Amino acid sequence: MDKDSEKRVCQNCKQDFTIEPEDFLFYEKMKIPPPTFCPECRFQRRMMFRNERVLYKRKCDLCSKDMVTIFSPDSKLVVYCPACWWSDKWDDGQYFLEYDSSRTFFEQMIELQRKTPHMALVIDYATLINSDYVNHVGSLKNCYLIFNADFCENVLYSTIAVRVKDSMDCHMVGESELMYQTIDSVGYKLFFCESCSNCSDSYFLKSCSGCDNCFGCINLRNKKYHIFNKPYTKEEYLRKIEEYKLDSYEELLKIRKIVDTFWLQHPNKYMHNSPQNINATGDYVFRAKNALNCYQARELEDARYCQFITMPPAKDIYDLTEWGHGVQRTVDSLTVGDGADLVKFSCGAWHQGTMEVEYGMYNTSCKYTFGCINIKTKQYRILNKQYSPEEYTALRARIIEDMDKNPYVDSTGRVWRYGDFLPYDLSPFMYNESQAVQYYPFSKEEVLKRGWRWREPVANNYTITLPADKISDSIHDAQDSMLKEILGCGKCGKAFRITSAELALLRRFEFPIPRFCSDCRHMERMSRINPPKLWDRQCAKCGKEIKTSYSPEREEIIYCEGCYNNEVA
Repeated sequence: MDKDSEKRVCQNCKQDFTIEPEDFLFYEKMKIPPPTFCPECRFQRRMMFRNERVLYKRKCDLCSKDMVTIFSPDSKLVVYCPACWWSDKWDDGQYFLEYDSSRTFFEQMIELQRKTPHMALVIDYATLINSDYVNHVGSLKNCYLIFNADFCENVLYSTIAVRVKDSMDCHMVGESELMYQTIDSVGYKLFFCESCSNCSDSYFLKSCSGCDNCFGCINLRNKKYHIFNKPYTKEEYLRKIEEYKLDSYEELLKIRKIVDTFWLQHPNKYMHNSPQNINATGDYVFRAKNALNCYQARELEDARYCQFITMPPAKDIYDLTEWGHGVQRTVDSLTVGDGADLVKFSCGAWHQGTMEVEYGMYNTSCKYTFGCINIKTKQYRILNKQYSPEEYTALRARIIEDMDKNPYVDSTGRVWRYGDFLPYDLSPFMYNESQAVQYYPFSKEEVLKRGWRWREPVANNYTITLPADKISDSIHDAQDSMLKEILGCGKCGKAFRITSAELALLRRFEFPIPRFCSDCRHMERMSRINPPKLWDRQCAKCGKEIKTSYSPEREEIIYCEGCYNNEVA
């Protein structure tokens, strides 16, 4: 008999949340209990296990060479460089624990975590060429400081990029080339654009499709030679673009303000989606079917509460954050893909053959594992120890029973039984190293009060040789000597450099040298993207009730699907 919807209280934030009948059916199919955390706290919890952008230098604990890593030099964890971790120089089977029923299961996972060697970066090492300063990536060539990306070449300072070439400072772009400061778009030679598809040779476009040679426009379809939605002849258009002096930093700032003001005069659709969606809610969801409350995801089916599903396809997934690429039947997990099947409560499970992984941390090509950390091509393992299939099945059932009888309790009293994701205490990262801080930017005091950990930022000791206000206004005045300078970020003050690849792209695009470091530029792009949260609002045109990621206090004009399509068709 189907269950009715049921309200429960989140044991983290203490707010009510609803478990729908369809949710209960999924949990029964997966043979797991319903969650004890609300969807938002579940997302935040997973993000605390993901350090995407904070990179350090330290020595490999196997070969002693210098390496780039997501683990700080003072971390007590054992860390191997990518070449060593993926090699046969070490035996991951030598690090294991015998299950002890007198201790909580998660206590034992914490002990195992301190023994096993961790991969310095979450990368598909064999597919990278000249791309050292990257993370959560695969199949790259000549890329630098890009994250959560696949199949890219000559891409710099970007996130969520798939099949992109010769681009810089982008977020959520795919199948594109020659892009700069562009968000949520597909195209060719798009600069300072947002939420555009199949456009080319354009600047400052928003929500446009099939346009080329346009500037400052919004909501256009299949147009050419338009400036601020007004048509021009080709000759007039080209002459006008020259007048904007896009090579100048000061002129770009002025144009940005003019464009933002113009955009506010026009309606926005309540959701960034695609016509191919069927029964899909959330935001930045494309070509999806039965995908509810999802965020930055594409080509997924029968999904709920998922984020950053960047590589299609994905099916039968709940509470999955990041990846896809053939993943199915997965629940409350992070960084799962490459055909993985039946993954539960895990952080890192991928490559063909990955199946029935529970409470895993970085299991690659593994099947039938429970509570295993940093293992490759293994099966029938519990806490990394090998068992026969019969022993594995019996011990797994016993551990699940013990997890309910003797749960793990953290420092603030939150209880962790079977069916809950990994406890915060198992995260190898401090809160402000993790991606959680990007979406839930708590202060140090708030973080510590919640029982989480905080890392004090380490000041760099570089001497700034070129402050932001002394950089040449025009890219045409930037000399090669710029590559030797240590710039000071105009926002946070941090030292940064311009690379030769970056200078080459800026000269090619004819845009000025940036005044902010790559992290501050990233956060500025994030400020232009709607959050993973929905509010109840009314369509500004017809008054219809809508759920949207545009909060009620925002200035934008928000239309429902029907009114928006009538307006822009």
